[in-house]
Amino acid sequence: FRMSMVFQHFGLFPHRKVIDNISFGLEIRGMDKKARKARAMEVLDKVGLQGWADHYPRELSGGMQQRVGLARAMAVDPEILIFDEPFSALDPLIRREMQDELIKIQAEVRKTMIFITHDFLEAIKMGDHIAIMKDGVVVQIGTPEEIVANPVDDYVREFTEDVPRYKVLSVGKIMREASDAIKANGAQRVNEDAKLDTLIDLVIQSKGPLAVVNDDDTIIGEIDQAMILKAMDSRS
Repeated sequence: FRMSMVFQHFGLFPHRKVIDNISFGLEIRGMDKKARKARAMEVLDKVGLQGWADHYPRELSGGMQQRVGLARAMAVDPEILIFDEPFSALDPLIRREMQDELIKIQAEVRKTMIFITHDFLEAIKMGDHIAIMKDGVVVQIGTPEEIVANPVDDYVREFTEDVPRYKVLSVGKIMREASDAIKANGAQRVNEDAKLDTLIDLVIQSKGPLAVVNDDDTIIGEIDQAMILKAMDSRS
């Protein structure tokens, strides 16, 4: 399979213009100049660097240089992209912008991306699934919600301590069995996949529990204010 890498410290060639950095992998493959330039311009637009093709890396900010690194990795149309702590060298504001940009690009290109980070909050934001390693051994694999709700040991639990649980946990993860009253009285409904942070105002304003439904609109449980407050406590 085809694989590309995005490095922590950009790894750009300072003597090559942006367009030539992006097309480097295609050049190594033997693609003719016209075709590789056309492909490089295509991915240049995808990463938001229109108009910067003929500039050198030294003329770009750190965030822009990392966009060039991302474009270079995407230019060869890999099946898998590996990111080695790609945003750790950036300041916090640019880092958040690049995280959002990568999430948007992933939604468009639909590529498998392996993102290596020491920042668990970044992992929660970026990953559909997370693998936590200790001493070279994977100790837990799961969705962000599974890991936050059910850490397998104290090591993983320490990773999740600072995570805003209400942004990660879904209603279906903490609901209780639906009472006969909920089924009979037509309480306001929320989907089992809704995150807790989207329901705080709704639950506070409600006089009683909310009915939890699945995608078929069948009541499968209920949730109330006390349950949400308990779930938000990292010690629970």
